[in-house]
Amino acid sequence: MLSTTVKKKRVSKKNKSSWRKHVNINDVEEFLEDQRLEERLGPPLATLTNDELFKVETKPSEELSAKERKKLKLSRPPRCFAVLQPHTNVPDPIKKRNRVRTKEERKNELIKKKEASDLLKGIVKHRKLQAVRDRKVTEDRKAAEPKRGEFNRNIWDEKDLADKDNWLFKETIKHNLRGTGKLRKTVKNPERKKASILPSVELPHPGTSYNPSFGDHQDLLKIVTEKESAIIKEQNHLNRVTRDMFSKMTAEKHDSTWLKEMSEGLPQEGKQDEEVESDDEYKSLNPPVKNTKKTLKQRRKQREQLKLGLLKKTLKLEKKKVTDIHQLKILNKDIEKTEIKSNILREKRKKMRLLKKKEPKRLSATKFEETEIEFNMGQDIAGNLRNLKKEGNLLTDRFKSLQKRNIVEPSTRRHRKKGKVKIYTKPGHKEDWIKTVAR
Repeated sequence: MLSTTVKKKRVSKKNKSSWRKHVNINDVEEFLEDQRLEERLGPPLATLTNDELFKVETKPSEELSAKERKKLKLSRPPRCFAVLQPHTNVPDPIKKRNRVRTKEERKNELIKKKEASDLLKGIVKHRKLQAVRDRKVTEDRKAAEPKRGEFNRNIWDEKDLADKDNWLFKETIKHNLRGTGKLRKTVKNPERKKASILPSVELPHPGTSYNPSFGDHQDLLKIVTEKESAIIKEQNHLNRVTRDMFSKMTAEKHDSTWLKEMSEGLPQEGKQDEEVESDDEYKSLNPPVKNTKKTLKQRRKQREQLKLGLLKKTLKLEKKKVTDIHQLKILNKDIEKTEIKSNILREKRKKMRLLKKKEPKRLSATKFEETEIEFNMGQDIAGNLRNLKKEGNLLTDRFKSLQKRNIVEPSTRRHRKKGKVKIYTKPGHKEDWIKTVAR
């Protein structure tokens, strides 16, 4: 009788691929799958105790009011965040995950200490102060807003409605040109800084009056003469460094010097070329150099000299330190002098800054030029408005004021060049046809 048992085939399990192919691991995989299912859904009910399965309520169930239910709902996380919650009991395999630190955590310890010390001293950053101000403005605005259904004030009784922030909308404050997106003008912008500290209309000098006092008129004439003398001085300087630098010469002398300069280096008559001596001897390009290697004695002497030099330097430094200690009084006097000088320079810089604020800025390639001061000599002063001599132009004065206050860029008047029109007579309009008809 033949046996039904089949002999197990013996195969090599040397390699990992052959091991996976010929080894049955279904039972291990089933066990691991059950373990994973238990981790996801929890342990099996058979292993749990009664206390874990059941809960005994000792207090009677009371119906909550609508307000309490609302509070309970608010305390729970929103349902929309349920997707973000883990739906498994499997622990996270990576325990230490990278987390983006907050701005406060990323701050350096030294910066934190400095901020704490500044806060104790009362030093607060501008942006924090601005945030506090903005928060207060928004809170006041919210408090001022009337609640729905409240009509306890008449807005038409209030004055200066345009000065209130909550009256004008952004669309009203900034209105654009029709059909384009370009900004036309701003109705109200209190935070906009003025282009210049100069007033819109400057007061004229009292000496320009039709009936000025003697002192004011003399002050005005002094200012005018100082300006004119400065212009003359500059013109004389330019003439001195340009026109007057070169000596004048006649046309004949100019031609002779030009001819002499142009013929420099050319062969001239009467001068024979120098004979170049030619030697047929062979000369090496790189002749042999004598070996001048230093001897041991020379090297020893060189080392001794270097040591002596270093010793002298150190002695000199030590001597200088001693002399500096004795010269402390002189040094203190020098420091005081430098401090006084720096204070004077600081004051000068402040004055210069104030003067520069009054000066017009460079807004274009054309430099701003002030108009000439209007003045009358003593014999030309009218003394009354009837005989007053008219000076200047009001439109020019206002235009120059806009340029001076950096509102309009300085420019020069451009004259358009008209093209030359060629004039000619048409053949049909010539006068020759009269002669032809007469013949």
